[in-house]
Amino acid sequence: MKPGGLTFHFHKVSDWAWLTGHIGYFWQLSRTHLYIALVSVAIGLLLALLVGCLAARIPTTHPPILAVTTVLYAWPSLAAFAFLLSITGPSDTTVIIPLSAYAFALLVRSVTEGINNVPDDVRIAATAMGYRSMRRLLTIELPAAVPVIIAGLRVATVSSISLATVASLIGVSTLGQLFVAGENTDFLTEIIAGVVIVAMWALVFDGLLLLSGRMLTPWARRVS
Repeated sequence: MKPGGLTFHFHKVSDWAWLTGHIGYFWQLSRTHLYIALVSVAIGLLLALLVGCLAARIPTTHPPILAVTTVLYAWPSLAAFAFLLSITGPSDTTVIIPLSAYAFALLVRSVTEGINNVPDDVRIAATAMGYRSMRRLLTIELPAAVPVIIAGLRVATVSSISLATVASLIGVSTLGQLFVAGENTDFLTEIIAGVVIVAMWALVFDGLLLLSGRMLTPWARRVS
């Protein structure tokens, strides 16, 4: 078929023999993919906890922090990869750095909002019980902010798992390799396999985080 001068090739959507014969390959790509995505989220969360606590404690720092995180999140991933290639080469680090920045940009808002949304009467009660500022932050305010932080963490994790596919464009073998190879060989089964596997991992870790949030906030279940 050549509508408008373009040629389209149609192949059967699913080649079950190919799929079952490449399960080990899918798992190999998944391990690298998840390592990059989850390490990036972990780094972003650690930085977000530090900076978010600072923004909550010193309100004047919130606007500049928000401005910086907005710029970070708006930075195109391919541009970030291209910039880092000359420094770190086609390695996991080249992908982890920008993905960590994206996760940080998402999570720092969740941490700040979670802490700021802790009711004042909870802070007053903790202070009356002798809790100093740092102890109150660690044992009262951060635990109370867990639902908001988990909500942001779910978004950051799903985004990171999705964005890690782009790493294949610079030679890092993530699940995005299935898209690249499928497109190069005009093999639709490989592309569909990549989409399904990435979506599956995103759903798995989103579910795990949802379950973790419920386990960490038993009082929320009692209230509901």
